[in-house]
Amino acid sequence: MTMEAIFKTMQDLIAEQFALDADEITMESSFADDLGADSVDLVELVMAMEEEFDIGEIDEEELTGLKTVGDCVRFLNSKLN
Repeated sequence: MTMEAIFKTMQDLIAEQFALDADEITMESSFADDLGADSVDLVELVMAMEEEFDIGEIDEEELTGLKTVGDCVRFLNSKLN
């Protein structure tokens, strides 16, 4: 799966989870600052990512560095490729 494909899928997941327009979501979007996500939103997003990308459970330590959409895309790319 390409980075672009991962990003498009993440855009759709985030738009659905946070009730946003997918076009508003960029690689630089910060979950907390730009998307207004709280810890519950992020837990739900992680569960959606695990299911959508079929990557099993993501360790909590791995999540600490994921602050932006781009961080998640790069993380998923490393898991999938």
